[in-house]
Amino acid sequence: MSEILFKVLIVGDATVGKTSFVQRYVHGNTRREYKPTIGVDFALKVIPWAQDATVRLQLWDIAGQERFTSMTRVYYKGAAACVIMFDLTSQQTFNSTIKWKNDLDSKCKLPNGKPIPCILVGNKSDLSARPVPKETIDKLCRDHSFLGWTEMSVKEEVNVSETME
Repeated sequence: MSEILFKVLIVGDATVGKTSFVQRYVHGNTRREYKPTIGVDFALKVIPWAQDATVRLQLWDIAGQERFTSMTRVYYKGAAACVIMFDLTSQQTFNSTIKWKNDLDSKCKLPNGKPIPCILVGNKSDLSARPVPKETIDKLCRDHSFLGWTEMSVKEEVNVSETME
């Protein structure tokens, strides 16, 4: 039985739902009260991949507050992939995704020197306010070399596992 370990970063502004996403994806539930992440939290998701292989996703939930961004180089080290998350109801958190992607690309590369593969995820699709048109999200993904984007609702458990697949 072979095991493959992938370090996956979960980044984005504070309150976009990173910790709730990790809790929902790994444990199937979420916290009711908001508690900001201090620095970084970790979670492990074990996925049977084939008859003789297991994938272990080490999820690094990185604090979104500005005061922790000086530590991101340390947290990014050794990452294989990244999820940059924003709140679909917040133009500001969407605008910040470029800052997060630039920070990631400037501080972390794959062993072959290429940027870490990164997807953009809009959370809170259960809410009706949508200040950012889909065409704008599509353009940002193309312009900043994201693999693509998707939306989900951690609260309603819509598209959570599918996002990570």
